[in-house]
Amino acid sequence: MNQTLLIIDAQQELIDGNQEESAVFNKEQLIRNINKVIEKAKEADVPAVFVRDLDVSEGKGEGFQVHSEINVPADAKIFDKSATNSFHGTGLLDHLRSQQIEHVVIMGCKTHHCIDTAVRTATISGFDVTLVGDGHSTDNDVLSAQQIIKHHNSVLHGHYNVEHFSVVRNSDQDLFYPTHDSYR
Repeated sequence: MNQTLLIIDAQQELIDGNQEESAVFNKEQLIRNINKVIEKAKEADVPAVFVRDLDVSEGKGEGFQVHSEINVPADAKIFDKSATNSFHGTGLLDHLRSQQIEHVVIMGCKTHHCIDTAVRTATISGFDVTLVGDGHSTDNDVLSAQQIIKHHNSVLHGHYNVEHFSVVRNSDQDLFYPTHDSYR
């Protein structure tokens, strides 16, 4: 099965925060888990794809880059986006299809925006998805980050769009050995 690791908006300023935005919840653990899954992907010979949001740090400078503590593989593909949806206007969907990807493992920021949208869009675009339950984070003024993460892990586990499903598994599980067939 062809797979990819998709890491969304794991950018310096988005994770660490700035004058207007606070840092994401549990950022040190998020970075550790992203690096752990990147290593697992390397061991499983699964390529990594990063998506960066052009709104972060006005699309330039250190703040725009993937967080300096994340071990970006040298051969990682990087797409820049201008919408919440990582698939909109980026070439990501064409890339995944050209690589005959069937399964996408998703991590990154922010849970209730770009992560939720990516999981749902991927399932309707013909991919099974594994969301790394301890590999996404957010901040928010209405609900706590913990509530948002827990809610999304609940609603996206077993989420389906007819033929394709999303499941939630944590970073210490076998992410690149999908269990989606048990939902069919």
